[in-house]
Amino acid sequence: MVFLYLFFIGACIGSFLNVLIDRLPNKETIFGRSHCDFCRKKIPWYDLIPLASFIFLRGYTRCCRKKLSFFYPLVEGLTGLFFVAVYVFIPTQTSIEKFALFGVISCLIVIFFADAKYTIIPDEILIACAIFSLPFFLQNPRDHLVSAVALYLFFQIIHSLSKGHAMGFGDVKFAGVIGFLQGFKVGVLSVYLAFLIGGLIGMVLVGVHQKKMKSKIAFGPFLVMGILITLFFEKELFLLIDQWFF
Repeated sequence: MVFLYLFFIGACIGSFLNVLIDRLPNKETIFGRSHCDFCRKKIPWYDLIPLASFIFLRGYTRCCRKKLSFFYPLVEGLTGLFFVAVYVFIPTQTSIEKFALFGVISCLIVIFFADAKYTIIPDEILIACAIFSLPFFLQNPRDHLVSAVALYLFFQIIHSLSKGHAMGFGDVKFAGVIGFLQGFKVGVLSVYLAFLIGGLIGMVLVGVHQKKMKSKIAFGPFLVMGILITLFFEKELFLLIDQWFF
């Protein structure tokens, strides 16, 4: 029952995250009734039930019968699953830390999809992510602050040298938040994994002719992947590193 409750709460929050994903990058207000993306009519409450409404409507809008993006149920379902996964697999000492992790996960989902869809990482979400990171920052403020500055400067150098082509400024700010959240050791590992995953996926896309060598690919989603991997598998990753290199 706890798992079902967490999944339902997560799916409901995921519905709100969909609003943030679409409205914040486009500088729209996040308040007010939801409306159809096509005909702009207001959507009744019974068409806003997470996951269920999409299934009942068979993936089409009620008002104008246009096909709905699969992003909407995907975000809702992922949020619910991640809430359950955080509860089960990530040990925390206090309920505040658990709540903070739910907030961080929510922010990461918005960053992933907003950057993937619009190549924009909203500042509001970065600020929210930093706020939710405070319980972890306060465990070792010096390490987390040094990490935030170091990762920010590292990404800023890449951004400056490439004149924004290799790295957007949103990624630079996001790197600082990663250090603020995870500290130096884990934060660097998250960034390393992001570059590794991004490089591999980039090569695959070039290989199947979906992208060219000079094509821009949003890097925020890869940073999110790196963070999520270290959040769930930190001990296992460092154990492997110790076995391989020490």
